[in-house]
Amino acid sequence: MQVYNNISAFSVWKNYNANVTSLRNSMSKLSSGLRINNAGDDPSGLAMSERLRTQYRNTSAATTNVENKINYLQTSDAWLQKIQDMMGRMGELAVMANDGTKSQVDRDNLQKEFSQMQKEITRITSGATAAGKFNGLYLFRGGNGVPVLSGDGVETGSVRLQIGPDSNMVFTEEEVNLTATNFAVVGSYTNYSYGSVNMTLLGSGSGPRTVRWASIICGANLSISTQSVAQGAVDKINIGIDYVSSKRAVLGAEMKRMEQTLSGLRSYEENVRATESRIRDVDVAYETTQYSKYQILVQVGTAMLAQANALPNSVVQMLG
Repeated sequence: MQVYNNISAFSVWKNYNANVTSLRNSMSKLSSGLRINNAGDDPSGLAMSERLRTQYRNTSAATTNVENKINYLQTSDAWLQKIQDMMGRMGELAVMANDGTKSQVDRDNLQKEFSQMQKEITRITSGATAAGKFNGLYLFRGGNGVPVLSGDGVETGSVRLQIGPDSNMVFTEEEVNLTATNFAVVGSYTNYSYGSVNMTLLGSGSGPRTVRWASIICGANLSISTQSVAQGAVDKINIGIDYVSSKRAVLGAEMKRMEQTLSGLRSYEENVRATESRIRDVDVAYETTQYSKYQILVQVGTAMLAQANALPNSVVQMLG
C-alpha cells in the first residue's frame, strides 16, 4: 500500500480531465452550430471549407452584379420603347403631311409636333444632359457610358461586368449609340414610279438611298414641311424604327442571357453552400448524444475521484 503516490487517483483524474475537455468541445459546437470552431478541430476540413466559403461569397457578389445588369438593360429597353413610340408618331405625322388635301398651314402645324418628337429623342440620347442614364452611366452615347473629364463625350470600350466567382468570368455588352452625331448608315430605301408596263426609279442617282441615324432625329435633315419631303420622311422613319428594333432585340437577348446566368449562379451558390455546410456545420442530433455521454462520464469521474482519494485512508487503520 502506497501513500506518497496515489496512482489510482491520478488515473481517474486523467480520464476525468479528458472527459471534461470533450464536454467543453461538445458544448462549444452546440452553442456555435459549427463542427469546426478552430483549426485544431479539423485542419483539412477547415482549409476546404474556407475555399468553398470564398466561392459562394464571390458567387453571391456576382449574382448582385447580374441583377444590376438586368435592371440596367430593362432601363435601356424602357427608354427605347419611348423612342419607338415617338418615332411611330412621327411616321403618322409624315403620312398625314403627305396628303394633297391639306393646306400648308396644316403641314406647318404637323411639322411643329414632328420637330418636338425629334428634339425629345435627341434629349434622351445625346449630349452631357442626356436623360437616358443609369446610375450615372449614359445608355445611348456609345462606349462604356462613363463621361470623360473634359469635353462632351464618353470613354471608349464597352460596359463589362464580372458574372462569376473567378477571374475572367466577364460579360461585355454591345454598345448602343443613338446620339444626334451618329452618322452610321442604318438602312436604305428606293422610290419607284409604277406604270402599266414597268417601274421607273424616282429621284437622282440609280441606286438605293442610304439613311443615316442622325438624319432621322435632326430637324435640319428631316422634315414634313412639304408634301414632297414627307414621302421620303415616311421611308426614313420606318428604317429608323427597324434600327431601334434591332437594338432592342440585342438588349432583349442580353437580358435573357443574364436571366439564365442568374439562375445558374444561384444554383451553383446553393450547391457550394450545401457542401460547405456538410464540412463545417455541426450535426446537432449526433452532438447532443456526445454531450450527454460526456456529461455522464464527468459526473461518474467526479464520484470515482472522490473514491480514489479515499483509498489511502486504510493506511491509517493499519497504523492505529
